[in-house]
Amino acid sequence: MSIHPTAIVASTAVIPESCSIGPYCTVGPHVELGEECELVSHVVLDGHLKAGARNKFFSFACVGVAPQDLKYKGEPTGAVLGDDNVIRECVTISRGTAGGGGMTRIGSGCLIMAYTHIGHDSVIGDACILANAATLAGHVIVEDYATVGALNQVHQFCRIGKYSYTGGGTTITQDVLPYSLTSAKRETRAYGLNKVGLERRGFDRTRLRAIQHAYRYLLAAKMNTSQALEKLKSEGIATDDVAYLIDFVEKSERGVLK
Repeated sequence: MSIHPTAIVASTAVIPESCSIGPYCTVGPHVELGEECELVSHVVLDGHLKAGARNKFFSFACVGVAPQDLKYKGEPTGAVLGDDNVIRECVTISRGTAGGGGMTRIGSGCLIMAYTHIGHDSVIGDACILANAATLAGHVIVEDYATVGALNQVHQFCRIGKYSYTGGGTTITQDVLPYSLTSAKRETRAYGLNKVGLERRGFDRTRLRAIQHAYRYLLAAKMNTSQALEKLKSEGIATDDVAYLIDFVEKSERGVLK
């Protein structure tokens, strides 16, 4: 195992021989890493943290650290990461709290760019991109393949739907619709379908047309949200994508950005 002599690694941490730990890193006693993880330098891993294989942590990343919550009193909460994540410079990922389920969760294949903050008890899906300085308060859910733009501010308990894209500098105080392009260009709202992103993910014309049809009712028709949903249901749900979109809106607790 490659551990730089300046690194401080607790004797009870679980570190496979295939891992690499660079200069001035600190690894706490309850940390468990998967195969081929790399800590570049000055990385802090703390708490009951379990990370999968091939995660790469860049300089000054702090993962599994105590939550920024005044109610936290040192309970043995944790964080878990999947495989193949890239955690860039100065990222902070807080562990969970007892009141929020006790665990912060990151999926696999995510790119978490510099200065991003992921608050306690948040859940990040697979293949998500969180751009530079995205700031997620506690209890935020980011679903699979979503992109959270640079300098985004996401309110507690918000949910960001699958395949959505939020533009840079957007303040998010309600749920972000799946498949949407949401931005604060003039005001924070959904501007339509994230068509380019969906095409890159392999959505064919049939899937795109079905989602676009649903979006016309939700965003462009002279209907409120309830009326748009009833109209879609009365037509018969055409695809799984539309069914998921309807379910997302119906289960929203904070309301959705339209």
